[in-house]
Amino acid sequence: MVKAMVQEIELQQHYLEGEQIETIYFGGGTPSLLTQAEVEELMTAIRTRFVVTKQAEITLEANPDDLSKEKLAALKKSAVNRLSIGIQTFHDTLLTSLNRAHSSEDAMRCVSNSREAGFNNISIDLMYALPAETMEMWKEDIERALALDPEHISCYSLTIEPKTAFGKWTKQGKLKAPEDEVAAQHLELLMDVLEKAGYEHYEVSNFAKPGFYSRHNSSYWKGAHYLGIGPSAHSYNGISRHYTVANNHHYLKAMASGAVPFEKEILSKADKINEYLLTTLRTSWGCDSEKLLAATGYDLLTEQATYVQQLVDFQYALVEEKKITLTRRGKLLADKIASDLFVLP
Repeated sequence: MVKAMVQEIELQQHYLEGEQIETIYFGGGTPSLLTQAEVEELMTAIRTRFVVTKQAEITLEANPDDLSKEKLAALKKSAVNRLSIGIQTFHDTLLTSLNRAHSSEDAMRCVSNSREAGFNNISIDLMYALPAETMEMWKEDIERALALDPEHISCYSLTIEPKTAFGKWTKQGKLKAPEDEVAAQHLELLMDVLEKAGYEHYEVSNFAKPGFYSRHNSSYWKGAHYLGIGPSAHSYNGISRHYTVANNHHYLKAMASGAVPFEKEILSKADKINEYLLTTLRTSWGCDSEKLLAATGYDLLTEQATYVQQLVDFQYALVEEKKITLTRRGKLLADKIASDLFVLP
């Protein structure tokens, strides 16, 4: 798989047309299974064919049970300078229901060991509105997260997809999906506690200490171009999106023949407008209507004047210098507000 990905990097070296690489993200699947040598092999391939800045943010996603002291020591010797650790919850009963292999003790130990290894930029992932999770349990999760003093915290409400185990259990009546009101209450508590602790709420699901915003994710939200390598990877160059085949066998077979197996989608004007609305409205810097007008020719504040005024009147949004930013109330309805503003194809 690593050899195939190195080959794909070579084949895709012109995709970003000479742009400098400021962030690299080892994510999807379980990248923490990579050895130090494999990480370096991929990094060498990237540096050989792209211009990577000296201060590039290089993140590796990991499960707590994958990060032993030996593993962390090896990663510290590699190019990786940021860890994103998928803790999800500190309650063992909930971890079991999520089919996670680690325990709450493993999670705490993992972050501690990461510090000892020398990592000073650590992000942790938490989930809320889980089945059987009470408000008190969620409050305890937040407090335990703060006790670890991470630079960055990402928090996501559980989404139940039809083809997953949770989706099947919900259909069979074995699992009750959390109410939207519960998820909103959990998010409000999260905002209260983390903001008081000094974290900046810079995107609906993301909080960071000053100076520790995820540069990689921020690039997505700001519409930067990116190249994804490997099965299931997505790429974007401002004109189109590439979706690489998800099946490992099909990917390896295609790469053996020297072809990258992907589907290509040319973005329409409506696609570009809607993506900009969806991503920017979730952020603290908001939706810049002048930037949208320059990029697409669409005058949001004129075309949606009535709806935008309603958002302001009901204190869901602020409009300053032609930028729309959501208020605390608005953040609870970010995706709904964005979809209401969408342009039809």
